Amino acid sequence: MKQWIIVVLIALLWVPFAGAKPAKKVQAVQGAPKTVQTKAPAVKAEPYKAYIVVEALTGKVVEGENIHEKRPPASVTKLMVALVVMEKLASGEVKLTDRITTSKEASKIGGSQVYLSEGETFSLEDMMKAILVASGNDAAYAVAEHIAGSKDGFVKLMNEKAKALNMVDTEFRSVHGLPPSKGQEPDMTSASDLAVLARELLKYPQILQWTSLKTEPFRDGKFIMNNHNKLLTKLGGVDGLKTGYYAQTGFNVAATAVRNDMRFIVVVLGSPSANIRDSVAIEKFKKAFSRYKMLSVVKRGEVIDKNVILVDGKYPRMKGVAGASFAYPIPNDKKGTVQKEIVLPARISGEIREGQRLGELIVKFDNEVIGKVDIISPVYVPKANLFTRFIRRLGLNI
Repeated sequence: MKQWIIVVLIALLWVPFAGAKPAKKVQAVQGAPKTVQTKAPAVKAEPYKAYIVVEALTGKVVEGENIHEKRPPASVTKLMVALVVMEKLASGEVKLTDRITTSKEASKIGGSQVYLSEGETFSLEDMMKAILVASGNDAAYAVAEHIAGSKDGFVKLMNEKAKALNMVDTEFRSVHGLPPSKGQEPDMTSASDLAVLARELLKYPQILQWTSLKTEPFRDGKFIMNNHNKLLTKLGGVDGLKTGYYAQTGFNVAATAVRNDMRFIVVVLGSPSANIRDSVAIEKFKKAFSRYKMLSVVKRGEVIDKNVILVDGKYPRMKGVAGASFAYPIPNDKKGTVQKEIVLPARISGEIREGQRLGELIVKFDNEVIGKVDIISPVYVPKANLFTRFIRRLGLNI
């Protein structure tokens, strides 16, 4: 009996499972797309915000982008400090041997500096090297106070000079180019205006002597200043001018280089790194030097082959000379000829002063005017005596 009970129980337990279907295995469908997590492609930083390439002698713009975009120049601001100082030197208002005493305010200026102490004195020349080689903010402040009596007074001189040079995109608010304090505005300028400033500075050979220094001792050799412009060692021919940087404006440079009597200025603003900025500048320099040649049109003092009749002069006629040299950058692949148009009056009355303007030489390339040069008298020509002048007015040639 027990055996039958066991058999029945087993049968009852088996019944629920007898109709159950075996579980199906889920197989992956061939070719079905898989969900893959990918990173968004990194956005490549722009190599610059603005740049310009200018031939230094004529100011001809050979290349550029966003050349009038207003941007903070950072320490490139100090180039205007240098220009104001050079003009004061030229006028005799200051001398390189003048002693500059560091004020309490100057000693507290941060950023790039030569660590001036209150009351410490240096010559103006040493301070200028500190400004242009080490980019010393404290030195710039000390020089500004010495020349104008105050920082604000010097900034006024900077803006007056910018206006005189028609630097329409520029307004300076500091003498060093540091980021503005809360509530203040930054210095502003453009690639175009900085090229104008650089051209003006090139009139003073001393500027290149300073800005081409790679290193320079300061404070009797206790402090060695290293030039921030590494283009001096990266590209042959580079001999100035100035770099600048702070986070909000990026890496900037206004540089110049010369090869075979041809000089270019390259300004690069807003690069994401110093290496990228320098690479852009090097590329622009190489491109400009490879694509252009300097065409010498006339030399200063060169005789202009056309006579002018001197109605009252001791001599009956004379030939003028070029008042200045003139050369022009011409693209290597551009075919064309230079034409010189001599514009002179047929006759001139009265005495002739040495250097007096007689007329002008108009220079054209492919019938486009590219420049003008004054024709001047090479000598003083006094009036002839009354008899000679009377005879000439009768038409007799004596």
